[in-house]
Amino acid sequence: MKFVILGKDGPDGAQKRPLYREAHLKRLEAWAQQGKIILAGPLTDKIGSLIVVEAESLEEVRAFAMDDPYTLHGVFQEVTIHPFLQVFPMENH
Repeated sequence: MKFVILGKDGPDGAQKRPLYREAHLKRLEAWAQQGKIILAGPLTDKIGSLIVVEAESLEEVRAFAMDDPYTLHGVFQEVTIHPFLQVFPMENH
């Protein structure tokens, strides 16, 4: 099942982001190696980040997002998670 993680930056997120970027990317890489990261990156209007993942449950995604360095250190002031259904492009199955 796919999920969208939206991390909204806090007021000092831009200043904190470079401090925790390496740890954040390392955490994403660990999930990417398991085939769970579909895409991830900052929103160019600088309000936060978008991460699309493949996971077994909302609880698994919530645990992943809440333990992310950007969440733990206040880069993200708010994290929301939404189930996502990809309809285009269609996946090959």
